[in-house]
Amino acid sequence: MIQPAQRMNTLSSSVFTELAEKKNKKIQAGENMIDLSIGSPDLPPPESVRSILSKEVKKEDQYGYSLKGTKEFQEAVVHYYNHRFDINLNPEEVLQLMGSQDGLAHLALAYLDPGDYIIAPDPGYPIYSACTSLADAQLYTVPVHEENNFMPDFDHIPIEIVKKAKMMILNYPGNPTAAVADLNYFKQAVSFGLEHNILIVHDFAYAELIFSNQNPLSIFHIPEAKKIAVEFNSLSKSFNMAGARIGYLIGFPSYLKPLADIKSNIDYGVFQPVQKAAAYALTNELSYLEHHRRVYKKRRDVFINVLHKKGWQVRIPDGGMFIWAKVPAPCTSLSFSLEALEYGVVVTPGNAFGAGGEGYVRIALVQEEDLLKKAGEKLTALINKY
Repeated sequence: MIQPAQRMNTLSSSVFTELAEKKNKKIQAGENMIDLSIGSPDLPPPESVRSILSKEVKKEDQYGYSLKGTKEFQEAVVHYYNHRFDINLNPEEVLQLMGSQDGLAHLALAYLDPGDYIIAPDPGYPIYSACTSLADAQLYTVPVHEENNFMPDFDHIPIEIVKKAKMMILNYPGNPTAAVADLNYFKQAVSFGLEHNILIVHDFAYAELIFSNQNPLSIFHIPEAKKIAVEFNSLSKSFNMAGARIGYLIGFPSYLKPLADIKSNIDYGVFQPVQKAAAYALTNELSYLEHHRRVYKKRRDVFINVLHKKGWQVRIPDGGMFIWAKVPAPCTSLSFSLEALEYGVVVTPGNAFGAGGEGYVRIALVQEEDLLKKAGEKLTALINKY
């Protein structure tokens, strides 16, 4: 038998896939399951965006290779950043991607050689460690926990790691922790990158899900950031276009080019009707974003209220689409998640996001309020066993 590459040993099947299989077995057995495991939006894009997509797919000339992002899409991202964040970009500072996960997976290939290090948070989204394996590079994780507000402490990264690191990944609002960074923290990150010549990579996929009075903060609110940082964003969570697979990376063109070159050898670009619909969303549907934020804030409040009233005092997140909930002793993340399946709720064990996630589960707010209430009651019935 021909053996796969050794890197596959660290790329085991996704925990999301395993949970889905167990969930499907329950459904096939006639059980009702409430799935709060994957952060896949349950709501559709705005109707106008769907209409644009529907119109474009009927055109006979839209089925060739797009090869790269259209000028229209790049200018739409420029418009979005200017109107939402008061940040001025040039179209050349926008690289279109098939979602931010696609970009994160391939950015490591574009920048890292064997022996180079990525610094990433623990817990953190699984692609942060997976991209390291894909590039045959090394991963150094920095613990993030409630005591440090889920923010890596730059001063505690060993100097021998710093010298070998080329990239550091940050993610605010965070997945899985739902933490929100402030301007001072981004200043520290940019200073760290400039001092040590480390590319700061900010994953900004949950930009539009901020529940406090604070406006969303891009790393490019720091004037010096373009010298050392890039930022991923997408339309998956902001406009519910997750399945359409469209996102982008912004930064100096010189930082974007290595990833653009990698991508030119991997795919032939995003389907042009999807680009057209995405460009329309970014330029004409910004008012939708406030409605979208209110929906998730209400879901958070409804769900948290049930948990708190029933005795599970989970942390209230300021942003994102997840609850990062501590499980009771003597449960582990996995044992709790498996037991939750028996109660009809699918959640993700925290250790799927790294060793630092042990003792937590991630709960996605991707169901209507009535189902979230039911899920909260089921989970607290489980909690109260302990």
